[in-house]
Amino acid sequence: MINHDAFFDHIERSYLKQWSSHFHQVLKNEFEPEKHGDFERWNNALTQLPNLGSLTSAFDQSAITVTPENPLSEDDLQELKAALLALHPWRKGPFSIAGVDIDTEWRSDWKWDRVLPHISPLKHRKILDVGCGSGYHMWRMCAEEPSMVVGIDPSLLFMMQFYAIQHFVGQQSAYYLPIGIEQMPKNMRAFDSVFSMGVLYHRRSPMDHLIELRELLRQGGELILETLVIEGGLGEALVPSGRYARMGNVWFLPSPDTMILWLEKCGFKDVRMVDCAPTALDEQRSTEWMTFQSLRDYLDPGDTSKTIEGYPAPIRAVFVATAAK
Repeated sequence: MINHDAFFDHIERSYLKQWSSHFHQVLKNEFEPEKHGDFERWNNALTQLPNLGSLTSAFDQSAITVTPENPLSEDDLQELKAALLALHPWRKGPFSIAGVDIDTEWRSDWKWDRVLPHISPLKHRKILDVGCGSGYHMWRMCAEEPSMVVGIDPSLLFMMQFYAIQHFVGQQSAYYLPIGIEQMPKNMRAFDSVFSMGVLYHRRSPMDHLIELRELLRQGGELILETLVIEGGLGEALVPSGRYARMGNVWFLPSPDTMILWLEKCGFKDVRMVDCAPTALDEQRSTEWMTFQSLRDYLDPGDTSKTIEGYPAPIRAVFVATAAK
């Protein structure tokens, strides 16, 4: 079930063919899922997913929805739910598979609704989604009829969740590569649109990440960047001394004006912030499908405008920019 044949078949028919050998080599060197202690369990969960016969898929709704020709019996619903729950925790979504609603930690549809009105039409575009997670936004992109969507993320659990959804929706123009941005070809200049949502603040060098993103875009291509920001003026940024909202890998939270300056210094033009809002407690929360701690546990219980460490609570902003060179 897990292979990259469809991806290679697709790029062999496009100008991405010139990087085929690179991707073959990277996947050969980096993709060793059997070394992960949970791989066998996750793979067993995939093999337990039932064949539901004729299905209709919808990618233009809040939940990626799969509808069978005939409704499932209660026993079949419980079997399907158990198989999908074996891939817990589900963080990005939601999904609705044949009557089983996967209520993920994040209401990722809210983010997509904030982003979509402000970006160039995705029809016929080659798209890269950096840090794609389980692929929720990739499936939403499919509704816009792109030429192809490539998602990269080294998380094997997210990859398994992507393949679980693909099991039901079938092969679309979306392809998951379990690699990081560091394994992408250098100075590729190949994609019409590149998304980086929820990644920048995890990067030790934000400038290097922005340059990597620019070098993946063709000249005139569009970057869609979503990241944590702070209130403040030009040149201001928060560098947490320890954890931020209990995350140990948060390095830089710039003000919006600082973020715009960073983008311009890294070779982008027409930079604009199109959305900025605090993360709401009903946008990121624990559910049956993600039973661990979530946003409420990361905030000061006496003052939810602050993190548990005393920093400003998460504010997320979306920036859109054009690769100038």
